[in-house]
Amino acid sequence: MSIIEAQGLARTFKSRKRTVEAVRGVDLRVSGGEIVGFLGPNGAGKTTTLRMLTTLLEPTAGTATVAGADLLRDPVGVRRRIGYVPQAIGQTMGGTDPGALVEEELHEQAALYRLGKADARRRADQLIAQLDLGGLDRRLVKTLSGGQRRRLEIALGLVHEPSLVFLDEPTTGLDPQSRSNLWDHIRRLRSGMGTTVFLTTHYLEEADALCDRVFIIDHGVIVAEGTPDELKRRVSGDVVILQVNGARQRARELLAAHDIVQDVTATDDGTLRLNVAHGAEALPVLLRVLDDAGVTMASINLSRPTLDDVFLTMTGRSLRDDSASARQDGSAGAGAAGDAGGSSGTANAAANAAADADADAADAGSADSATAGTRR
Repeated sequence: MSIIEAQGLARTFKSRKRTVEAVRGVDLRVSGGEIVGFLGPNGAGKTTTLRMLTTLLEPTAGTATVAGADLLRDPVGVRRRIGYVPQAIGQTMGGTDPGALVEEELHEQAALYRLGKADARRRADQLIAQLDLGGLDRRLVKTLSGGQRRRLEIALGLVHEPSLVFLDEPTTGLDPQSRSNLWDHIRRLRSGMGTTVFLTTHYLEEADALCDRVFIIDHGVIVAEGTPDELKRRVSGDVVILQVNGARQRARELLAAHDIVQDVTATDDGTLRLNVAHGAEALPVLLRVLDDAGVTMASINLSRPTLDDVFLTMTGRSLRDDSASARQDGSAGAGAAGDAGGSSGTANAAANAAADADADAADAGSADSATAGTRR
């Protein structure tokens, strides 16, 4: 059963000189219990789409059902059913109050969802245990480490037990150990609580490690969707690199003639590089071909494309390179959008940066922006 289903979701922004289609018609479906990654370069429409799905930005066109509620007709119903954890950037730092106690933040969030005091205490105790916040309930938020604070922000997004939670770049700014620890907690959201997770990230290894499926958006439309392995196979299949003991030309001819081999190239050092669709299945076949011909091998290695290779192929940009300028683009975007001109891609990037700036400002004005709850 689909917990998110969007058709033709679009958002148009008007600048002084032109109208820009920031999101041009997003179609996506997410099943209950999935962990889904949403990737895109700066200005591709990623954050704008996320804002629309969480009711923080009204779509210009299209329809969507989120957690069983109609996005346009029942936005309050959507907010009651979802959790939303924004990026930990800017003054709000994910929505937590530095001067509040951890337990105060949880109890206040529960009150916003109209939980009684007893239920609020019960839920706070559950989340403190589930997210390894034990012993921190009487600590001020400002004294927490980055990983502890991020786990608190996720707890705020889960206090009303939503069936779906949106995590916007949940591990940005964390050290590798804290990031790995948070990955384990995100996995347990699904395995232990049955929560569907929709996350954005700039870390390709994060999407690869966590996500059942990945959506890639560019220029306001979904350009690729599938499991991480499916997307990697779309690039060029797997690569087998081998060296033989003599008879290199004979080995090359034998392998090139086999129907599972897409391409064979030879390097100056005598290495043969083969492109195959499914490396794990191809290896024993290739070994048998060479062995039957009496050709012995010195070494063999199997490698697979990375998600960054997929991203580069689909968008023409590396997400790793693109993420370095993400914050600068966001801060400068509002001014750039006003004078957006030139290519469609440039205009879209400016419009999305402006949308992000506007949405961040709205978050800063919220009393507790860790969820898109019933405050409105």
